[in-house]
Parts: sequence; structure tokens; C-alpha cells
Amino acid sequence: MSNGHLNFTTIKILIILIVLFTVIGCESSESKPNIIFVISDDQSYPHCSIYGTKWVRTPGFDRVAKEGLLFNHAYTTNAKCSPSRSTILTGRDSWLLEEATNHVPFFPEKFTTFPEILKESGYKTGKTGKGWAPGVSLKKGKKRDLIGKDYSKSKVVPPAKFISDNDYSGNFKIFLDDKEDNQPFFFWVGGLEPHRRYEYEAGIKFGGKKIEQIEKVPKYWPNSDNIKTDILDYAFEIEYFDSHLLIIINELEKRNLLENTIIVVTSDNGMPFPRVKGQVFPYDNRLPLAIRWGKGIKNPGREINDFVSFSDFAPTFLELARIDLANHKMEDFSGVSWRDIFNDKLINKKRDYIIIGKERHDVGRENDNGYPVRGIITDQYFYSINFKPERWPAGNPETGYLNTDGSPTKSEILNLRRKGINENYWNLSFGKRDQETLYDLKKDPDCIKNIAKFDKYTSLKDSLKKILIEDLTKNKDPRITGEGDIFDNYIYAEKRTRNFYKRFMNGESLDSDWVNPSDFEKNFN
Repeated sequence: MSNGHLNFTTIKILIILIVLFTVIGCESSESKPNIIFVISDDQSYPHCSIYGTKWVRTPGFDRVAKEGLLFNHAYTTNAKCSPSRSTILTGRDSWLLEEATNHVPFFPEKFTTFPEILKESGYKTGKTGKGWAPGVSLKKGKKRDLIGKDYSKSKVVPPAKFISDNDYSGNFKIFLDDKEDNQPFFFWVGGLEPHRRYEYEAGIKFGGKKIEQIEKVPKYWPNSDNIKTDILDYAFEIEYFDSHLLIIINELEKRNLLENTIIVVTSDNGMPFPRVKGQVFPYDNRLPLAIRWGKGIKNPGREINDFVSFSDFAPTFLELARIDLANHKMEDFSGVSWRDIFNDKLINKKRDYIIIGKERHDVGRENDNGYPVRGIITDQYFYSINFKPERWPAGNPETGYLNTDGSPTKSEILNLRRKGINENYWNLSFGKRDQETLYDLKKDPDCIKNIAKFDKYTSLKDSLKKILIEDLTKNKDPRITGEGDIFDNYIYAEKRTRNFYKRFMNGESLDSDWVNPSDFEKNFN
């Protein structure tokens, strides 16, 4: 009898333990937050309606911000697609990523991405639309998914020419159906909007927009109806992508997943217009950012004025997924976790500046050389060093300024110079630059007047330069340690445009469909 009683008791204990561990396991799984990373392609701060921009409507972004956090000083370290996305995925400043510092690189095998770590930790990972691109990522000679399985089979009829037919929200639903119940997930929604090209006047014809909505344009562009029309077309594409975000939020709500899902909404670099995308100014690198997490953000509805970097995403996501930051199998982070921002409303006074820069974007210079820059941005000032001021910052004139997408705005600026009407706009967007620049962002937010050359600003310039150089030296930036030319020696991953300048000047016909044929300066002087 005693043996039978003991067996029965043992069985009851085992059952209790099994139930207990099952519950604990479920709670552990559910407590790990889901993460959705929604990233548009080429969208500048402050081009969301919650920031006060009147000619664009973004109810999806606005909802995330109102129910979470709105960031006023979020910066990519490098304002071009693949280097910006490389920083997001690795948590490292762009210039610490070897080939991945450049545009259209071979992604180095040595660098692990945070989605790969999340997958190893039990997360279901996937993406739709544009992921890490453009470039080539391989591992042991085979294609490597830096983010996760692609979900892009669902298609829609786009509202205008050149807008993607990818059904971003529909593909997200397919992804959710594909994952196991209670499995935490990471999903990347990579919009191809508002990347060029645009259907001219789409904003007016299909979006109901009016020229009068744009009260002014930046001082480095002509204040013309043509350019305002171009901006409205850009706004129309922002709104289209935002409509998918709304559907995604509603789908999470429908499936009771919203409160435990971190929703991050941002972009990779500034708008595809002259002097913005691919350059190094605050307007190029400063990007919209809103984050919602119903269960994890205290005092939602706050505005965050801390300076935050795209290198911060990876350590933040790993910490929130309860992955040990001291043993995460990734290269050392440049960034830091934002857990403190989620937990309270206090500003971290240490986050009062940001370091930005670039190396080689696109091609069109001799030997596929880049235009290396490093800069520091504070609340009031922007200081930068142009290491090769003899080079053309947006690419050579004879090869069409290939680091600036073709557009009505670009064409107007080029034509004003060619006709001898106005050369100033051309100088600001395409002309050669001083080795050192300093701008007062309070008095001159468009960075028109370089005050670095004035004696009264020497002390300020030197102090900012000191902080910049010390930061880059500490982190062993090759451009500072004397090994910077290595960035020009990395092979361009795209064969069709590799060594573009030499081939073009020798008469070869090359595909350069991201610019207009009229962008090439045949008789430049």
C-alpha cells in the first residue's frame, strides 16, 4: 500500500511540475516581445504629419508616435541605403563595417546581424520588400539571408506608376499565419517608397494635393512650382506606404498581438533630392522615428530629444529579447540600448551629439573613388571634415553626378546653371566643398553659410573637431588612423557599373537608369 501511495504521490508531483514548467515556458515565450521594423526608403525628417509637415498625412506613423515615443533627433550614421541598413543590422557605426561602409558592397561574412541572433534564440524571422540592399551577401559562397525569409508573393495594383506592387501588409499576414502559436517574431517591412522614380504630378492627380500646401522649399533649391510638384509626388509615396502600416497595426490588434509587439517606424536616409540623399548634412541623416510598445513603454506619448543613432537598434532589440549583451555572438556594438528611454521620461544628457559620415556612394569618379566625410551634429552646430575636397561630392559632372538620383528638381538646378541664369543652386548641390565646414543650425538650418572660415568661430570649430576626432580615434575609424584609403579599394559588388568612370569615358554604353540621360555634362566647364 505504501509503495502504491508513493507512486500516486510521485505521479501527482510530476503532473504539477509539468504543468508548472509549461506555464512558465508559455509566460517566458509570451513575455519576449515581438518586433516589427517598418522602414521606408528615402524619407527625411520631419516629413510626417505629427512633426508638423502640412503637405503629408501619415496616420499610421502618427498613431505609433502618439501611443509610444516620438524621436526628434534620430540619425543614421551614413545616408545611403545599404550602409545605413548595415548599421541597423549590426549595431556598428558605418565606418567600422569594412566593405559594408560603402554603397553596393559585398557584406563581410564576419559581421552577424541581430535578426540572425533572434532566429537562433527562437524567434520567427522574416521580411517583405526591400531588406538589406543594394549589395551582395554570401556565406561560404551561398546566398545569405541577413534578415530572414522573404515574404513577397502577395501583390496589389499600385495607385501610380513606379510604386511597388508589393502587398506589404498582406505579406505580413501570410508571415503571421506561417509562424507557430506563441512563437515570438521579428518582421522587417521594407517599403520601396518614396524611392525614385515618381509619376510626375501623381500627388496632385491621385493624392488631391495642391501646390499651395508647400509654403516654402529649402534654400538650396529654387522655389518653383516644378519642384513643389516633385515634393508632392514624394509625399504621395510616403502616404501610400503609411497606409500599409495602418493595416499592419489593425492586424496585430485583431490577433491580440498589439500590446506585446514593438513597432518601430523609420527610414534609411533622407529624401532622394539634390544635396540630401547620399550627402552629409543634418537634413540628409536626420530621420523620422516612432516606437510603440504597449506593454513596455512607460508614460507613452512622450517626445524624445536625446540624440540617438541607428547603431542603437541592435543592442536595444537584443536586450528587450533578453539576450545577454555580453555574449551575443556579434561584433562589438558602437550603439547602446534605449531601455532607459522606454523606462522613464528623463533625457540622458550624455546623448547630446551624433557622429555621421560617408565613404563611397555609387560610382562615377576615377577608380570608383568615394567622397569621405566625417561630421558631428549637436543641437546648434554641425561641423564636418571633407577629407578629399578636390573630388566632386555628388560625383563627376561628366558622368551625371551619379550620387544624386535623376529628378525634376535635379534637372531644373542643372538647367539653371547651363543657361547662365543661376549657378548658386548648382554650387550648393553639386559644387566642390571646403575641407572644413561649420554651420549654425539655429540661424541657418539649411546649412547655406559655412562659418568655419571666420576667426570668431575658430575656438568653437576646434572644440567640435576635438570631440569628433577623439570619438573616431577611440573607435579605430580607419579614416582617422591613417588607413582610410582602404574604403576606395573595396571592390564594387555590381559588375554592370564597376569601374564606371573609365568605361564610360572610353565610350562604353553603361546602364545608369537611376539618373536621367540629360544629367551628364557633355561639355562641362
